[in-house]
Amino acid sequence: MEETPKAVMDVAAIQNVLPHRYPFLLVDRVIELIPMQRVVAFKNVTVNEPFFNGHFPGHPIMPGVLILEAMAQAGGLMLSGSENGPEGKLVYFTGINNAKFRKPVVPGDQLHFEVEMLKARRTIFKMQGKAFVDGKLACEAELTAAIMER
Repeated sequence: MEETPKAVMDVAAIQNVLPHRYPFLLVDRVIELIPMQRVVAFKNVTVNEPFFNGHFPGHPIMPGVLILEAMAQAGGLMLSGSENGPEGKLVYFTGINNAKFRKPVVPGDQLHFEVEMLKARRTIFKMQGKAFVDGKLACEAELTAAIMER
């Protein structure tokens, strides 16, 4: 049996940084965090996710836009830099380029996100994100985010 990687941030620590809550908190664990450089995070996909009721009945597939949102949340954790995050600031997802979906994500999958910084300019950041399932690329995109006052 494969050992689950040790968490750098568990869900309680993630909630101290991200404002998202159920049903929109889409990151369960962070196993690597180098602030402003790289983050590795996970999302466990279960059949109990509310979006599976309508996407699609009898053939549940995680919507691509939610895979991208989860990837952006992982990037937001990288930008926030620590369990406490930047006080009085929020990370806004501001753009997406070159998104590609390579493999459907279904109940029982574990999404493994790797997000790396490409470019940082004052309060605007460009990142490369990849999502894997069982070591196979499921989704990739360039993400842009901005750190703003709350």
